[in-house]
Amino acid sequence: MERNKKIVKTSILGILANIVLVIFKSTIGFLANSIAIILDAVNNLTDVLSSVITIVGTKLANKAPDKKHPYGHGRIEYFTSVIIAVIVLFAGITAIKESIMKIINPAETDYSLISLIIIAVAVLVKFFLGKHVKKVGHEVNSQSLVASGQDAFMDAVLSFTTLVAGITNYIWKWNLEGYLGVIISLFIIKSAIEMLKESANSMLGQRADSELSLKIKEEVLKFEEVQGVYDLNLHNYGPSNTVASLHIQVRNDMNAGEIHILTREIAYKVYEEFGIAVTIGIYAANDKGEFGIIKEELENIVKDYKEVLQIHGFYVDKSKNNVFFDLIIDFGAKDKMKIKEEIIVKLKEKFPEYNYNIILDPDITD
Repeated sequence: MERNKKIVKTSILGILANIVLVIFKSTIGFLANSIAIILDAVNNLTDVLSSVITIVGTKLANKAPDKKHPYGHGRIEYFTSVIIAVIVLFAGITAIKESIMKIINPAETDYSLISLIIIAVAVLVKFFLGKHVKKVGHEVNSQSLVASGQDAFMDAVLSFTTLVAGITNYIWKWNLEGYLGVIISLFIIKSAIEMLKESANSMLGQRADSELSLKIKEEVLKFEEVQGVYDLNLHNYGPSNTVASLHIQVRNDMNAGEIHILTREIAYKVYEEFGIAVTIGIYAANDKGEFGIIKEELENIVKDYKEVLQIHGFYVDKSKNNVFFDLIIDFGAKDKMKIKEEIIVKLKEKFPEYNYNIILDPDITD
């Protein structure tokens, strides 16, 4: 709830600041006959729209879970980030179009000292507004706010180039608006594409933050019964809603009651420390004695395959002569199935009496 209040409060601040800038810049733009300043004002108007979209998106994302959306509506924030990025992209394309027209058909401009001072103040306002909005966005993990803050920074740069054009025109009567407009428009378009990429990655599902995944594993390994942590999956349903699953390896002689207590304690601890609900699976360790010989041979075999990143979940079911283990193979491997089959063939040569059941796990988290 506190997160949503911060997002809304910061967005309202952005709306008010941009409305004031739109009024001043549009007035100056028409008086000075400056397409650069008029475009700058239009760009601030799109920022007002971006802030409104951020507020609406935050409100919708905060809706309680329901039967159709049991994990809530948090991913709506990613859609709002895409909309904001599209608005920025549209502003950049419009700016470059108008800037090129300004180069082809330059118009006489008439800057006054007071107009240059107002533009300079606008540059400072947008710079510090962008810095503040982006800072809050990172604090509350809001891609929409980060996108709005980045947009404000681009606006500050755009306004600065307008100021430069105005100063050169005021002092030397040079008309650089069109050329400077093209340069900064390209930066705006680049920024929009980067925002779209980041939002698309969040929507598609990207690799979990390395620091977070390692901290979770470290916390779980603090339990003395846990011999290893594997298969950590982090599923993101919005910036503030993550669920997880993982496997732990424990002694083979632990009973159901002991495992039940252990997994409950781990789940409580992870939720308490990270605010993440976790589901826990079990690997039993029976890699001693004759079974240890099989595992040792397996480890020697996989040394020849640099694509194999990890072996885990090793277990031998003597009653049915089954050997189970998981392989994590690098995403860059050309033929994972071939590697798996070759490992089975080599194990069969040494231990022909066993059947080998291998699961290929993706390299999901660090």
